[in-house]
Amino acid sequence: MSSPNRLNFSPEPQIQDTPGAFPSTPREHEPAFVTSSQKSLSQAVYERREEYTVSRKIKIKVGVWNVASLHGTEKDIGAWFAHGKGVSESLSVLSFQDQPGAKEHDGLEDVSHQEARRNKKKSTTPLNDHGLPPPSEEIGLYVLGLQEVVDISSAAEAFRPYNDPHPSRKWKHAVEAAIPKGYSIVLEQQLIGLYMVVYASPTIAPTISSVSTTTVRTGLMGYMGNKGAVVARIVLGETTRMVFVNCHLCAGVEKGNLERRNWDASQIQKQTRFEPVNFHGEADDPSESIGDEDFAFWFGDLNYRLEGIPGEDVRRLLMLHTKNEYDEKNASKRKIDAELALHNKLSGPDPTKHDSSSHVSSRSNVTSPTITATPLEMPQTLDPSSDPSSLQTTIASLLPHDQLHQQMHSGKAFQDGWREGPIDFLPTYKYDVGSVGMFDSSEKKRGPSWCDRILYRTRRDKLDYEHKVQAAEAARKRDQEMKAHGIDDQTVNEEEVLFDYDPATDGAPEEYDPDADDKDPEVVPTKAGFEDKIHLEYYTSHQRVLSSDHKPLDAVFTLTYDAVEPDLKAKVHREVARDLDKAENESRPSVTVIVDPHQEQREKSHPSPDHEGVDFGDVRFATSKTRTITIANTGSVSAVVGFTDRMVSEGQASGAAPSWLRIHFDRASDTGTHSAESHDMYTLEPGDAANVVLTISVTNIDLVRGLNEDRTHLEDVLVLRIHNGRDYFLPVHATWVPSAFGRSIGNLIRIPEGGVRKLHHRHDDGNSDQAEGVKWSAPREIFRLTEAVEELLERAIAEWGMRSGNSKPPWEKAGWPFHLPDESHNKVQHLQERVREALDRDEPVSKALSEDLDSVHKVEAVATTLLDFLKSLEDGVIPESLWLNLESAISEWEKAKQFPSTEEQKVKTLDVLVSSPAHSTSFTFIASMLSKVSSEVAAASTAHGQEGLASHKNEETHASIFSQAMIRAPLSSNAKERRATEGRMKRIMEVFTRSDLEGQ
Repeated sequence: MSSPNRLNFSPEPQIQDTPGAFPSTPREHEPAFVTSSQKSLSQAVYERREEYTVSRKIKIKVGVWNVASLHGTEKDIGAWFAHGKGVSESLSVLSFQDQPGAKEHDGLEDVSHQEARRNKKKSTTPLNDHGLPPPSEEIGLYVLGLQEVVDISSAAEAFRPYNDPHPSRKWKHAVEAAIPKGYSIVLEQQLIGLYMVVYASPTIAPTISSVSTTTVRTGLMGYMGNKGAVVARIVLGETTRMVFVNCHLCAGVEKGNLERRNWDASQIQKQTRFEPVNFHGEADDPSESIGDEDFAFWFGDLNYRLEGIPGEDVRRLLMLHTKNEYDEKNASKRKIDAELALHNKLSGPDPTKHDSSSHVSSRSNVTSPTITATPLEMPQTLDPSSDPSSLQTTIASLLPHDQLHQQMHSGKAFQDGWREGPIDFLPTYKYDVGSVGMFDSSEKKRGPSWCDRILYRTRRDKLDYEHKVQAAEAARKRDQEMKAHGIDDQTVNEEEVLFDYDPATDGAPEEYDPDADDKDPEVVPTKAGFEDKIHLEYYTSHQRVLSSDHKPLDAVFTLTYDAVEPDLKAKVHREVARDLDKAENESRPSVTVIVDPHQEQREKSHPSPDHEGVDFGDVRFATSKTRTITIANTGSVSAVVGFTDRMVSEGQASGAAPSWLRIHFDRASDTGTHSAESHDMYTLEPGDAANVVLTISVTNIDLVRGLNEDRTHLEDVLVLRIHNGRDYFLPVHATWVPSAFGRSIGNLIRIPEGGVRKLHHRHDDGNSDQAEGVKWSAPREIFRLTEAVEELLERAIAEWGMRSGNSKPPWEKAGWPFHLPDESHNKVQHLQERVREALDRDEPVSKALSEDLDSVHKVEAVATTLLDFLKSLEDGVIPESLWLNLESAISEWEKAKQFPSTEEQKVKTLDVLVSSPAHSTSFTFIASMLSKVSSEVAAASTAHGQEGLASHKNEETHASIFSQAMIRAPLSSNAKERRATEGRMKRIMEVFTRSDLEGQ
């Protein structure tokens, strides 16, 4: 048997040829990804994945920023995104000193000088800012999501049918100039004002595959691109799927705006579709979307606001913290003091001063408890979380009003496992451009909000949510069933209740826990069957970036995952393929096919061909030959064998064998009966063998003509099917020996002396009738056969009279000697072969039949061969054109209801035939022979005391069978018309064979 298809395994190209992927096509030196179609092989390799995967750990940095389509923002992208600059330690809980590798910010530019220095041609981040300390490992993936890279409030941009690539090029160049050298772009995607780009380190880029990007529009009228998302999916290390969503949701503070934000988010999840991922030999669901990944990161301007608290109060409360960043002469400081002074006149003293009673505006519903302490009890340092005037306490008091957290807890948006790192930084929106801490001082004075967010979710998070939903639904159904049976809380025995479930409280808002994500890395079971871990290192804003009214955010994650090592996987693949091949060879059925050798003498002009398979040698018309093959089960399991449909060309008949070949097994098939819809199958036990006899016989005249003219050949390939094993292809070949049968009279009269065997070396292209001169007045085959019939009939009748005894004479059977019953026909088949051979060699028929043979059998063999020969003639003795003239005359006689005399009918027939001398002469030979046969049979009948009625019946039968054999008449499909035509054909012959036709 053959080995399984062994394909050279190579890792998938780094980046697939998909929209948004880079490079757009695989490089020339990168091999095409090949997967085996054998599920067993790929699954077996997958089961040994621990042998070819190695644990890797990378940092993933996700950054998000709404740049408000402002010029100069690109100057800041490298500072905060690549180098971590612009973080205000005093306005966030993130402590530089707690970070490994932290440096002192000696000479850090103060806020006032920073704001005064700002311009659009340089970065606005403070001077001497060393940035966040670099991570202990290099960043493996830089993922940047920007919003409003173009002015989306412009109708021209919102309705633009294509993306303007110029802004994206500007941002891409800015990022590439800032990140370390050697990083390569994995993907970029733009949707009007949304832009996302991902870069990978030199060690990670080669392991990324199956990149797929798409966009979802949810803006004006629900489908414009001013709002929506750009979404990307990658596969890391051939094991871990990651999805990145950069979005911009509906803006506004009204309730309808909140509902629209939720709708936008749901549409992004529903409409996102990725190209399928191919893991361990199987293509995944082609409709893969968000939720099928192992890790997802959703970021952007989500636009969720603070609810249930006046925006003016929030502004003033937060500016109590930001004002301390400025010196007294700063413009932002003066604005803040002016607003706070006006507020203090209305609501009381500054809550940031440590009075015995500190509080904020009563309208904010956020109060700070009174702190009292004696000098002896005063702690050296106060925990910020316990300090009512600290920024951390202020942020904690505002977060319960955050719409996003409320929607997540109430199950209206992002409830299916999404989470966020602890928020310990100021709201990211909305600031005066060029200001560190001056919230919107315009006439609208928009309330500050955490509009810009970075969410993430693991596959484990999503599965936990789905299990929780299923448990809640099961509890709800049980509750309904109990109520349907009239069982309420009063009648249920509390001891029988396993747990309590209150549908009214399901999904109720929970308290925001800022430390919920500050825990050790969790184990995440991936879709590919591996166990990965992810940990959020930090999540912060860059407060001291001044070029937009939004503050940028970033987060760094540490991902530990199992990655495929291509060389190790290739080694395992080879081992598995070898083991499977060995196991398959041992378990699959195996047979040996033996073609029995057969030597025979060939025609001198037919040398033995160099032919594999079954060779039948020389094959003649209507002469059967057999060959035997042996099918032996040489395997260790049962083998079910049988010949199945072979490959055929157009115009060939389908089936297990061609029409000229029969297949016979030496045993009954498994089904016992042959079915036209399926082929017979035979079971061979180990060590058993079956003999199969192949029989060739060419009797179809159309096939004979094609073989004579060298238009077709006796060649084919049989298909021996082994159930659950390999197919065997068995070539079959035979050499056709040219025959006089199947030719036209025009061709036969041009055959030179020696017969058709002299023509085997020449291709008969159909024009040979004219290529050779006329040699004979009629085909010599007709002359030899009619002459032999007359001679042998006379001898047979004479010999029968001397040897018959009491047996009935053969001529009592109507149609004798041309029409024989089956048992008599079988007795003369071998004699017919001799007669045909004599005709093809242009030899006298009498020489082919030895003297010691029975004369009755000899005349029967010659007579039936004559009838077969006449039937095989392509144009017949009376061609269709001549017949139509004869039929016309007979029709006129029928209409007149008066037939001329027999002699006049003969003259009319011969007059029509005289236009074709060869056909006329052939007809004369046959008519003369039939007349003599009728006379001989009539005389023999009279001599043996038989009445003339039997003789007349014999003559009528002769006329019927010879008219069918000699005349090529077009027969109507109408039964009545067909019978009329056959009657006219028969009459033509009766004119020459019956003596009692006069007057009929």
